[in-house]
Amino acid sequence: MGASVRLQLRVSPGAAQAAIVGRHGSAWRLRVAPPPEDGRANAAVIELLAATLDLPRRDVAIIAGHRARDKVVTLAGLELPEIERRLDLAAVAPTGARAT
Repeated sequence: MGASVRLQLRVSPGAAQAAIVGRHGSAWRLRVAPPPEDGRANAAVIELLAATLDLPRRDVAIIAGHRARDKVVTLAGLELPEIERRLDLAAVAPTGARAT
C-alpha cells in the first residue's frame, strides 16, 4: 500500500445529520450527529469519511485534534486528487442553492 494522505477537517458535532459540507479554507467541513462526548463525534467522523471515500475504517485515522473542531486525519489507499474528487461529489449544496 502507498503512503497515507493527510487531510485537515473542521467538524461540527451535534448536527441533525452527518454530511460533508464543503471547503473551510484549506480544510474540509463536516457535520456529524453525535455530541463530542466519549469519542462519539470522532467515531462518527471516521465512519463518515470511510463511507464517503469507500475506504475501510481501519484506513481512516484521526492523528491530531481529538478534542477540537479542527482535526487532521490520515487516509490510506487513495491519492489526494481522488479523495478531493469524492469529497466534492459528496458535499451538500449550500442552503438556497439549486442543483442543476
